[in-house]
Amino acid sequence: MQLNGQRVSRETQQALEHFAHLFVKWAKTINLVAPSTLNQLWDRHIADSAQIYQLRDGALNWVDLGSGGGFPGIITAILLKETGGGWVHLVESNQKKAAFLRVALQETGARGTVHPDRIENLYGKIADIDAISARAIADLDLLCTFSAPWMQRSPKSVAYFHKGRDYQLEIEKARGRWTFDLVVHKSKIEDDSVILEIRNLRDTQ
Repeated sequence: MQLNGQRVSRETQQALEHFAHLFVKWAKTINLVAPSTLNQLWDRHIADSAQIYQLRDGALNWVDLGSGGGFPGIITAILLKETGGGWVHLVESNQKKAAFLRVALQETGARGTVHPDRIENLYGKIADIDAISARAIADLDLLCTFSAPWMQRSPKSVAYFHKGRDYQLEIEKARGRWTFDLVVHKSKIEDDSVILEIRNLRDTQ
């Protein structure tokens, strides 16, 4: 199977297909994504999420903020199976969504743990982070606020944030408070979307 032009194993393909089946089933009773995008589940959500891992593959430890329906956290956790290492800490305070994430991890054998709590309550409980991810939960300024305690504790850590067409405005706002090294990766899925890669995050206030 090819995913964004990169080959994945048959086992990974089966895990992704099983996740997609679970997602459609649970989405009938829980608002996991906008219903209008369900018919684009593979491209709009699964392949889009896989870009995060494909930018930084390997046996890394991740924090996925506001995991919601599992994008990109569950997809990263499934892709990590091929490495035999690494882990994803999925942070989701909504109990129904957290329950879905736990079932998805268990049934796909993905490498992750669900933390049904607020982000700010987990700084002392999740350590040794290599990377942070988030998709559509907050603007860049707030994402920097959420990420800073982990990134300052682990100076080599990197954050990857999916953003839409207004990403330049979010960058300008965030730079009013934060300094960071930035690489903008154009999405392979959505023409007007990007992934912001952030390193060396520092608070200037």
